[in-house]
Amino acid sequence: MRIAFLLILFSSLCTKAQSSNTQSTNIFPDRPKLVIGIVVDQMRQEYLYRYAPKFGDGGFKRLMNQGFWLSNAHYNYIPTYTGPGHASVYTGATPATHGIIANDWYDKVLGKKVNCVGDERQKIVGSNEGNGDVSPWRLLSTTVTDELELATQRRAKVIGISIKDRGAVLPAGHTPDGAYWYDPISGKFISSTFYKPGLPAWLDKFNALNLADKYLNGVWDTVYPIQEYRESGPDDTAYETVMKGKARPTFPYNLKELRKLNGELAMLPDTPFGNEILTQLAMAAVTGESMGKDEWTDFLTISFSSTDMIGHDMGPNSIEVEDTYIRLDKNIEELLNKMDAIVGKGQYLMFLTADHAAAEVPQYLIDLKVISEASQPTSYEAGLKEFLASYYPGKSLIKNISNGQVFFDHESFNTDPKTSGVEYMVVSELTRNYLQKQPGIAEVYTRQMLQTADFNEGGIKGMLKRGFNYNRSGDIAVVTEPGWVMGSTGKGTSHGTSYTYDTHVPIIFYGYGVKQGTTANYHSITDIAPTVSTILKIKFPSGATGQPITELLK
Repeated sequence: MRIAFLLILFSSLCTKAQSSNTQSTNIFPDRPKLVIGIVVDQMRQEYLYRYAPKFGDGGFKRLMNQGFWLSNAHYNYIPTYTGPGHASVYTGATPATHGIIANDWYDKVLGKKVNCVGDERQKIVGSNEGNGDVSPWRLLSTTVTDELELATQRRAKVIGISIKDRGAVLPAGHTPDGAYWYDPISGKFISSTFYKPGLPAWLDKFNALNLADKYLNGVWDTVYPIQEYRESGPDDTAYETVMKGKARPTFPYNLKELRKLNGELAMLPDTPFGNEILTQLAMAAVTGESMGKDEWTDFLTISFSSTDMIGHDMGPNSIEVEDTYIRLDKNIEELLNKMDAIVGKGQYLMFLTADHAAAEVPQYLIDLKVISEASQPTSYEAGLKEFLASYYPGKSLIKNISNGQVFFDHESFNTDPKTSGVEYMVVSELTRNYLQKQPGIAEVYTRQMLQTADFNEGGIKGMLKRGFNYNRSGDIAVVTEPGWVMGSTGKGTSHGTSYTYDTHVPIIFYGYGVKQGTTANYHSITDIAPTVSTILKIKFPSGATGQPITELLK
């Protein structure tokens, strides 16, 4: 009897222990162990189709075939730049709400240009010099990463990494455990005092590998024989930027020789090895921070920047861009395999998107007679100032022109409160009428027109409305005609408009909580954060205007 009693007692204690363990490991149940958010800077949706013959089965194709991808996803505001794009992906809001109206903009209060993540109160961490005066303080909405931290009482680990500071800072939000970006002077990944006074030991160890220097002592040649790159144009064209030290923009690129004339370690982001080093950093971060190892969901944000820098220089039809995506496909495959091994297949959630797409090289379209050279917009600042001076002699009415916006000098208007408003309205209309007649200008809107527009209005006006922040934006908004890049040199490309070549980007969800499939239904980029929030069972970001993508939810 005594033996039987002891067995019953032991069984009861084991049951209680199991119950206790179950409770402790299911405090935050039915969530993925890790979320990995990937933003590929300047990635067009059509690259998934065009470059597919060169992709392996384990990278982009694995995400598409085993996950859920949206073939008709777009940005729903102007301007389509990197800073606003990253902010919109992670807040589920547009610049009208989250406040990141450009990468840099004219600050009307300070009277000077400011960077979207610039913060003079902060200092560099991890190097003696570099861009360490950085924080997310200008981001007005919470991010999905912030909401995860709040929901877990800061127990979740959130890490943001990128080559660009804004690509690391904005996705990681206001409350992360760290944000790290590439320092072009030292070749190391650095941070700012906003986060911590020092770098974590795992990052010091990673920086000690001196990978940037090793990559730049090699050669960038095509992965496959160059004659097989039929998805792109010729290797040698007049539409590509010629790197210093080379006579033509052609493969191979001897980086060991070229780095001497192209900024030494600053050259890394202009090669696909900027993506390679970031992939290695991502895996080091997951391992070093033990992400996905406990009951609390962790979140790693990755922004691949080299695609943007190479795209700007070479344009979307270059072999350089195609080879960069072929290599990125292999990077993503390596990252997926590593997450399978560390976190467990099916235990993590991944999404992949872009912060904007890109235009064709304007000169290429001119040569094809798609657009007219006579319509190419040039700088209109001098002409506008001269025009306004004919009505208001001796008055300097314009403070700044940037990002397709005109900022008036409000102190120059009549100081009589009974007439100053009238004068402002008159100057606004004069400016609008002048700009509307300029070559290459499609539409011009005054501040009053945008303030009275409906937030959900369609067309260009609606996109301007959603990108217009009352406190930070200018007095006049200018939209160019399709196909044009303001100030284009005829080589390389840019972005920023409301046209589909800038707005149409990939969105792919893969892993935990995601059905397999695809949809051609329209979705805006602002739907990503609410979808992730729904899967994580946390609040939406405070400024979110998007909706969950219900088609992909299990």
